[in-house]
Amino acid sequence: MKKLKIGWIGFGRMGYPMAERLVVAGHDVHVWNRTKAKAEPLVEMGATLVGSPSSLSSCDVLFTMVSTGKDVNQVYFGENGVLSGDETPSIFVDCSSISVEQSAELRERLSARGAQLVAAPVSGNGKCVRAGKLSAVSSGPRDAFEKVEHLLDEIAGRGVSYVGEGELSRVCKIAHNVFLGVVTQNLAEITLLCEKAGISRHAFLSFINSSVMGSVFTQYKSNALVNLDWATTFTPELMRKDLDLGLEAARNWGVTMPVTAATREAYQAHFGAASVQHNPEEYLQQDFAAVLETVALMSDMSLVSEKIPVPTGLEASE
Repeated sequence: MKKLKIGWIGFGRMGYPMAERLVVAGHDVHVWNRTKAKAEPLVEMGATLVGSPSSLSSCDVLFTMVSTGKDVNQVYFGENGVLSGDETPSIFVDCSSISVEQSAELRERLSARGAQLVAAPVSGNGKCVRAGKLSAVSSGPRDAFEKVEHLLDEIAGRGVSYVGEGELSRVCKIAHNVFLGVVTQNLAEITLLCEKAGISRHAFLSFINSSVMGSVFTQYKSNALVNLDWATTFTPELMRKDLDLGLEAARNWGVTMPVTAATREAYQAHFGAASVQHNPEEYLQQDFAAVLETVALMSDMSLVSEKIPVPTGLEASE
């Protein structure tokens, strides 16, 4: 099999370790990032750093992992974008979390250039990537997916699910992140309910994690809730965006989602509560699980770290 020339754009908390897995696996990876220094460590591992997105136009496969649909559009079609010249990668694989409508528009514009789009959003965070416990869901032309499936398997570690044509994977990712927001908000509420009744957060979460309601996620997040560790894995702003995407999709398809709507307003309260912090902007860049502090504020509770390290289940990667 011919060795594919792979392009990669996006080196945030998720993009960097995802690209790193391809480089470490020995693939021919060419990289670009707006902040050059973020990509330079990969060059030492064997990646090729290029000066602009347009320099990736000769790649066979181009991956993107950026924050918004606007960002994807810019690196594809903007000034010095991948498609600003005459060459076009055969397959684009976008792992970003964007709306169904944005994805469909990208697909149409790429098709006009003779390229195929595989929409492949992922579930997890940087530590999950490094532990080989990321998951991915894909949609688009089946033949294009089969050509890049082995690359997605390398990135994810837990395999990739193919759910059909078009933008169906975007719907799956939106639904996933709605679930993430609802679970986190409710986990904060019930944890503080038990704390106010006299049960330590550590003891309650230990019980939850050993019960049928425990999960990889509740175990992973327990250390943050017990020790008030808000090291960022996902920001409140991104969570609010995904809840909005979920509610928009619900309106489009006529599905009632009252729990999601209530959760969205709970996260909005977190933005208001940030005003009591000494540095609200910095506070809102911390992890979305800090909604625990907002629930505490609204419940007349003062939180302190319990200083009891709790295994996350990803220790091998830390």
